[in-house]
Amino acid sequence: MYKNTIHMLRSVTDTICDSFIITTGDGKVIAIDGGYKTETDNFIGYLKKVTGSDRPHIDVWFLSHPHDDHCQVFLEIAENRPDEVTFGRVYANFPEGSFYEGVDKWGVIIANEYRRLLPRFADRARELHEGDVFSVGEAKFTVFYTFNPEWKSVNDASTVMRMDLGGKSVMFTGDAATKPGNYVVGKYGDGGLLHCDYCKMSHHGQGGVGRNFYEAVSPKVCLWPTPSWVYASARPNLRTYETREWVAGLGVEKEYRSFEGNAVIKL
Repeated sequence: MYKNTIHMLRSVTDTICDSFIITTGDGKVIAIDGGYKTETDNFIGYLKKVTGSDRPHIDVWFLSHPHDDHCQVFLEIAENRPDEVTFGRVYANFPEGSFYEGVDKWGVIIANEYRRLLPRFADRARELHEGDVFSVGEAKFTVFYTFNPEWKSVNDASTVMRMDLGGKSVMFTGDAATKPGNYVVGKYGDGGLLHCDYCKMSHHGQGGVGRNFYEAVSPKVCLWPTPSWVYASARPNLRTYETREWVAGLGVEKEYRSFEGNAVIKL
C-alpha cells in the first residue's frame, strides 16, 4: 500500500466532486468526502487498487458538509454496498435537515439521508467540533471550524481542518466560503498554525475562502478538486480566475488538478 500519500480522485464525468483517499505509513486508510453517487464504482475500484484488498477497509471517513457532490458516495456504500467496503469511524457535524428548509434543497436531502442511515453506524459516528485534535495512526488532525448555526449556508458548514502526516501539513477546507475563512484566520492566523505545505482549494477553487485565508496558509502546493469547465471558466458566478490569480501571487510551486487525472501526492 502507498505510504503517507494523498490520492485526489478525478471525476468520471468531469463534474464538481471532492474525493480524497489518504494512506498512512502505518497502514491506515482515511477518506474525505467521495463525490456524487455516480463516482462510487470509481471510488471503490481505486480503493481496491491502493489497498490491495478485494474488500477494502476505511479506518476513518470524514464528511465535510451535507452536499451531494461530497457525500453521496458514502451514503451509497453505507446503504447499498457495505459488503464491498467496510469503514470504521465516521466524522461529521451535520444539523437536522430541517435547518436548511427553504435555503438549500440538497442540504435538506443529504442531512436527512445521513440521519436516516445513522443507526447503521451510530456506534462508530463521532461529531466533529472546533478544537478537536486527534490521530488516525500516524496522521494528526486539528479541527479549526465546523458547522455554525448562525450561518445558514451549507457550504459555510464545511469542516476546516489540518492534517499532519509524513513531516508535511495539509489544509482541508471543504466548500468553506468567506465567513468561515475569515473566522479561522481571525482566530488562528497569528499563531502560524494555519501555515501548511499543501492546501485543498475551497469550493473547487471558486467562490470559497478569501485571499486572506490562502495567504495565512501560504501553501507550496495546491490541490484543485475541480472539473475542467470550472477551472477554465470566466463566468462571473464562478470566481476561478480570481482564485488562480491569488495562487499565482503566493509563490505556489505546484498545482494538482483533478480534471487532469487521479493525483498521487507522496508526503
